[in-house]
Order: sequence, then structure tokens, then C-alpha cells
Amino acid sequence: MEKGKGNTLDGPAIQRIRNDFPIFKKVINGQSLVYFDNGATVQKPLQVIQAIENYYYQSNANIHRGVHTLSREATELYETARNTVAAHFNVANPQQCVFTSGTTEGINLIAGGLSKAILRSGDEIILTAYEHHSNILPWQLHAQERGLKLKVIPLKSDQSLDIAAAMTLFTDRTKVLAVAHVSNTLGLITDLQALFKIAQQYNVITVVDGAQSSPHMPVNLPELDPDFFVCSAHKMYGPTGIGLLYMKEKWLTELPLFKTGGGTIKTVTFEHTEYAEGALRFEPGTPHISGAVGFAAAIDYMNSIDMSAIYKHESELVRYAQTRLLELPEVEVYGQSEHKAGVISFNVKGAHPFDVGTLLDKYGIAVRTGHHCTQPLMQLLGVQGTVRASFAIYNTLEEVEYFIEKLKRVITLVS
Repeated sequence: MEKGKGNTLDGPAIQRIRNDFPIFKKVINGQSLVYFDNGATVQKPLQVIQAIENYYYQSNANIHRGVHTLSREATELYETARNTVAAHFNVANPQQCVFTSGTTEGINLIAGGLSKAILRSGDEIILTAYEHHSNILPWQLHAQERGLKLKVIPLKSDQSLDIAAAMTLFTDRTKVLAVAHVSNTLGLITDLQALFKIAQQYNVITVVDGAQSSPHMPVNLPELDPDFFVCSAHKMYGPTGIGLLYMKEKWLTELPLFKTGGGTIKTVTFEHTEYAEGALRFEPGTPHISGAVGFAAAIDYMNSIDMSAIYKHESELVRYAQTRLLELPEVEVYGQSEHKAGVISFNVKGAHPFDVGTLLDKYGIAVRTGHHCTQPLMQLLGVQGTVRASFAIYNTLEEVEYFIEKLKRVITLVS
């Protein structure tokens, strides 16, 4: 696929991209599908679907321990996929890239490992007010079991993160900062540089939930420099059930194991086990081999377009959609900012978000409604939930116009 000239994608380029996605031939309630639920999962291009299909047609076998041809082929595909993922995030050592079932498992592995041997009663973990439940519940669970304390960085009146308030939360007992790179509900991009600067002063372990940044923007992990970074392939045009857990090299040996089993070992006796080195130490059992193949194909697909071009195109969609929504007096938009990635949350005043989403579906428009796994944020906003429109590379300004037109119609029905 041709990259956008000067990181810009014109109409014909977007149409070529849309042609790669077979689902857009689907008709919903007599209308062409307008898919604005990309924050939940994105659609899959033919290149990814075919890569997974080819794996099962040609190379299906278990990996790492077989000497026969198919096993060696499958192992090579799996480890090549690891190399592809590492290169995408500019990680020199692919062994720092552990395959997981997704963002949620990655955070659980980090929290479980740290709580076993690193964290002590009275230690503090700092989160933000707009964290996804997947970056709250694992820490909360281990905090309750280990006597740890959770602290929350508040939001300012515009729902952006209050960095000044964050500075007052760090103490000598603070051990972990776990933060979303991009809010899955508000789309706001976290100022990680400012937070990490504070964290470094207290020697705090940094964990970044990249589920909503990795699909939308270039992410250079050595430059970002977290201790841990997690993301999910299914939000990056890849299959469900596979994700990345990146860790700094020291954690390959220092992070205590939270899950173990076959494939993670060198030798086992009933008295002692010697574990494998590198990523395999954290990948027990038969991994999602076809998922890794699909993940790599998805990354190749995104890079064929260019991540900077993706970010520029989606930012244009977000800015335009937010501008149009703000023109409607019946609509309240949350997290209003020019510095967003792929997501807008809003409500129609006096209407339940579920009703708005249901009516939009009648016009073939797919949006997400509810609390978006951010119930503490909903409580701060004083709402039960929101309507969330989230964008991907195949979405167009024409779809935004159609969405606004039909939303106006919905407003007349719910008012």
C-alpha cells in the first residue's frame, strides 16, 4: 500500500484502505456501515485475515520444542512476529517483548509480580482518575491483599490531568505509577513526560497502558522510557486474544513470576525449577501462535500506511467531529481538547446514552454507550455513561457529516 505523501492521506488513499476491509460491504438496517466503535476494537484488513488463514493452512504446529518441519516453521513465524513487534516500538532486544492475551493480562502480570516480592505493606501506587478498570482492579486487588495504598491523580475542570496536584501525591513510599497513555473515554493524551519527571525523583516504577495510544500514534518505547508498557493487538487491526507486555531489560530477571507452566523452563525437578531466560519466562503453555502471526501482519499493515499519517488523519477526524458536536446546543462534549487521539465522548442532554446509541444504530452507525470501563470517571463527571465515537484510519469526513446529520435527527426523537 502506498504511504500518504508528506504524512497526508487523500480521499483516494482512504478509499484504497477501506477496500482492504471486507466488513464495509456489510449493510446495517438498510444502511452502509459507519463504524465509530474503534476504541473497543478495530476492524481487520484482508492482509491480517489472510496471514492467520495461511498459518493454519500451511504451518500449524506447536512451537519451540518440536524438531519436525512444521514445528520449526511455526516457531520461526512466532519469533519473527516478536521481532516485528519489537521493531515497531523501536525496541532493540525483542526478548523485552512478551506476548500476552492482551492489555488486561499484561497489567495483571506486572501487578501480580511486583506484589509478590517488590511491594510492601504501606507502599503507594498512583493512578489517574480516568484509568480503565483493567488498570485499576489488579492494583486494587493486590493493595487489599498486601496492605498497599492507592492514590489518584485528579482532573481539572476541563477533565485534563492535574499535573500540579500529581506532584503533591508522590512520597518516599510511592513505588508505582500506572497510567493510561490515552484515556479510552476522553481521548486525552497524558503528559507522560511531566509525570515521569516527577516519578524519577522518587525512583518510582512506571507502567503505561498503551491500549489507546498504540493504534493511533507512533510509540517509541526507548524514548518514552517506561519500566513497563502494555497494549492489545485487536485495537491495532490485529486479532483478539493477543497483546504485548514490554519491560525494561532488568525486569526480565527481576520481575517475580505470577504465572508459570510448560514452556517457561529449562529444567524441572520436584525440588527445584530453573526457568528460561528472556520472554519465554513469562509465556507459559501453548501461546496464541496464530494471534502473534496476525499481530505482526497488522503492524506491517499500519506501517505500510505510516503511523504519522494515521495520527494526522485521525486527529483531523476528531477535531472536525468535536467542532461539529460543539455546534449542537443539545450536546455536551467531555474532555474538550485539541490534544486527543481517536476518541470523543458526549451526551445528548436529558437523554440516556443507551437510547442515543440504539437510535444511531438504526442508521447503520456503530458507537459505544455506557461507562466504558471507567466508572470512577463517570462518577466524577456526574453521569451514568456517555456516547463514545472513536475513529480509525478507514473513517472519513463524509462519515462524520452523516453521523452529525443523523444525530440531529436522534436529538429530535429523544427531546
